[in-house]
Amino acid sequence: MNKPAAHSDPLASAFFCVSLNPAIDTRLILNGFLPGRVNRVAEVYRTPGGKAAHVAMALKGLGAIPTWIGFSGGATGRELLAGLRLLEIETMAISTGQSSRVNLEILDTQGEVTEILEPGGTITQSEWSEFQQVCTRAFQLLADKKIAVISGSLPPGVPTEACAALVTSAQSANCLAFVDSSGLPLSKALAGGPDLVKINREEAEFVTQVAIRDPISAALASRKLLDLGANSAVVSLGDRGLVGVRKHDRLAIHAWSVPLRPKSTVGCGDSALAGLAFAAATGLSFEQSLALAVCLRNVELPRGIPRPHCEGRCFAH
Repeated sequence: MNKPAAHSDPLASAFFCVSLNPAIDTRLILNGFLPGRVNRVAEVYRTPGGKAAHVAMALKGLGAIPTWIGFSGGATGRELLAGLRLLEIETMAISTGQSSRVNLEILDTQGEVTEILEPGGTITQSEWSEFQQVCTRAFQLLADKKIAVISGSLPPGVPTEACAALVTSAQSANCLAFVDSSGLPLSKALAGGPDLVKINREEAEFVTQVAIRDPISAALASRKLLDLGANSAVVSLGDRGLVGVRKHDRLAIHAWSVPLRPKSTVGCGDSALAGLAFAAATGLSFEQSLALAVCLRNVELPRGIPRPHCEGRCFAH
């Protein structure tokens, strides 16, 4: 599937990629990783990280003009902002006293991937207050369509109600609020009534208490997410695609493509979320939105701007 024909101009839309816990993603490629032994690295890549950065990259690849909003501290934060600007992604940074985190991905050429994620530096009350003020001002921008994509974990010091507060802030400015989080912050965000929630199987199982084994059980979990407050819900089943449903819809939709074997799945779900946001801004149907999202899951992000291309077919039932 190539880039879909848009019903409205995505350049007239404003996309805010909100990052409460950004990072530098460091990828180490090894020919055989042996825990507890000396390992020599063949290749190293350092790129802007955190879910919101990945969403912004995918939106940029789709031809949109996203704005990244996030905390930035120390040399890591400066590297993060420089990397985003190199990709021509607009940034609105809130400076922090502690350095931004580094996430480590160890990629074994034999197929194993190990991720080591730092918790992030502690955010002060004044830094969190400034973050909310920056978001409030950004969300009030005049645009034909505005979408705030609030994604990722929370660093120490940021209250668990943070995502819910940002949802309220966005919607009060007539800005759609899309959320991808987990645990208690996700539960609180759901109570705030986000326009869309896109989460993976494990996150959905935790918040809905529904065991997800197949598309049917994923549909049950998606409907539970609606009961918890979301207006639309999408659950990722990995290489088995996405299951989505909206309030008042009689049927859930299962969209999938021919499975590919990416070197790494880092950023796959974020690319899907970017597809859902782009589709909402361009007026695609919910079925088309899921088809675009599931195709974008196959795009590998960390080396730079993706190409919105899908090999295979997408279906719905």
